[in-house]
Amino acid sequence: MGKRVLVIEDEPNIIQAISFILSRDGWSVDTHSDGQTALDAVARRSPDLVILDVMLPNRSGYDILQDLRADPATADLPVLMLTARGHKKDRELAERYGASRFMTKPFSNAEVLDLVREMAGG
Repeated sequence: MGKRVLVIEDEPNIIQAISFILSRDGWSVDTHSDGQTALDAVARRSPDLVILDVMLPNRSGYDILQDLRADPATADLPVLMLTARGHKKDRELAERYGASRFMTKPFSNAEVLDLVREMAGG
């Protein structure tokens, strides 16, 4: 089972929290905070799982997710979408674009860890 996660998020507190939680669980955590270059970061780092914020500078997480799903190399990559807006339409949009899971901020550490483990198949 792969243990490499790429966190694409621009809020330092959230980056730090997720990195800490997952590192303690044995994950190798890479981070990226710019929507415009997020696809390059995914290609360079070849993560086993991506945690993707919806609202990023320069490009939306939804746009990034659509591009990930359109590329055969990343079409099946597990993606956990994070958003501060938990409206039904946000969830529906994430599902339509192919998000593996959807989580609203704020979240509990245990919730993130459980979802990531589940998405990684263990």
